[in-house]
Amino acid sequence: MRALNYINGNWQAAESERTFERRDPAHRGQVVAVAPRSGDRDAHRAVASARAAFDGWRKLSRIRRAEHLDAFAQLVKANADDLARLVSTESGKPINEARADVVEGIHTAQYWAGRARMPSGEVYASEIAEKDAYMLRKPKGVVVAISPWNFPFAIPLWLTCPSLVEGNTAVFKPAEETPLTGQRIVEYFEKAGLPAGVLNLVHGYGEEAGWPLVTHRETDVVLFTGSYEVGSKIRQHCAAEPHKMAACEMGGKNAMIVFDDGNLDLAVHAAILSAFKTSGQRCVSASRLLVQRGILREFQARFVDLARRLVIGDPLQETTFMGPLVTEQAVEKVRRYNALAKEEGARVLLDDTASPSGGEVANGNYVSPFIYEMEHRPAARVLREEVFGPHVAIIPFGAVEDAIRIYNDADYAFSLAVITEDYRKVRRVREECEFGVGYVNLPTIGAEVHLPFGGLRKSGTGMPSASTLIDVVTHRVAWTVNHATEIKMAQGLSAQVA
Repeated sequence: MRALNYINGNWQAAESERTFERRDPAHRGQVVAVAPRSGDRDAHRAVASARAAFDGWRKLSRIRRAEHLDAFAQLVKANADDLARLVSTESGKPINEARADVVEGIHTAQYWAGRARMPSGEVYASEIAEKDAYMLRKPKGVVVAISPWNFPFAIPLWLTCPSLVEGNTAVFKPAEETPLTGQRIVEYFEKAGLPAGVLNLVHGYGEEAGWPLVTHRETDVVLFTGSYEVGSKIRQHCAAEPHKMAACEMGGKNAMIVFDDGNLDLAVHAAILSAFKTSGQRCVSASRLLVQRGILREFQARFVDLARRLVIGDPLQETTFMGPLVTEQAVEKVRRYNALAKEEGARVLLDDTASPSGGEVANGNYVSPFIYEMEHRPAARVLREEVFGPHVAIIPFGAVEDAIRIYNDADYAFSLAVITEDYRKVRRVREECEFGVGYVNLPTIGAEVHLPFGGLRKSGTGMPSASTLIDVVTHRVAWTVNHATEIKMAQGLSAQVA
């Protein structure tokens, strides 16, 4: 299938007419899509289109803007099965996860369509009885949304829906691994009647198409989900531009803490979901399992046994638990970290030598779970760096304070789960651990669109996406009205001039 850019309401090739291929991660010999390899000129035209559409779009009623999202959600619901198959084929996610991705996108559009009828400002009391004081929100302008491949349907909508409802216009660059899913999103917005220029689509590689979008002088907000290396570069650029804001979500080294009073059946189940859903390719996947020493051996035995029995294979099969990694380069990276764990002294419990081969998986990017035990050491790279694959360390700990210290000794601070029946431990972990998304007796995954989603340190800018992105794509203004016929100032300031 051939993808196209969408600029000012027109579907078009890159100005250079260059293209790139996306191959099926489960069948590397099959080309899934051919998409425009866009460059500076394409990016600049897309930003110019969004800027030209901004004034008219912002003047629409907030509710009228949101009606386009409601129409979009209805179109997606009617085509959800086909969309899920597309997501699965492009990203390699098992079909049940692809369906959930589509449903999350629907929920996001529905949430923001409904939120348009809720208050968007606040009324405050003034020191002066004759004054009314308000907080109002205004759109920032042109928003650039750069999204990842692992949630190719939901995350673009996390970024674009609040932007559009609040009166901004947008340029969307999907991941080069999932161009068709990104294109389908824009096609449905076009069918939902979104005016030309309000949402533009630019395909291509990050350094060729994404960076010109970020650095364009007319870009006001950059919303990015991806690696720390790219996100930190975006943050540095935007910090130097007085009018620009960046919200970047950049991965994690997440952990589940399992106490010896926890439900072990639940703990093992939650750990499998945390470590191996999406083959460990989530920003909130747990690559560290902190297990109290009293249950360490039993937890290890049960966790490894269940991991051995996971079904790895064709993502379009309903029984598949783990599909392929997204690219051959991702496979190479995971195997480098598996080798590094051995070099750094890991006691391997389940090696990746059992990776599936032959038959239907012979030409796919498949790897099996890699599990090891390692005492916590701050200098161990495998305990600090994000792997983004089915690679997990089991780290023993003694007391509650040890678990908190080990958890916090990380460069990232995104997702945390705790397994215990002791509410005092829960509260202490909640208060003393640094994280953005936390769970009790659940996996480290499972975000819902009406909750904040983001992290600290290398995980993000502290400005989470999903429901709270409104604070990034709008700015608050104070508006005070005097109903008296004379001027009275707050703080007792004299209004006398002569």
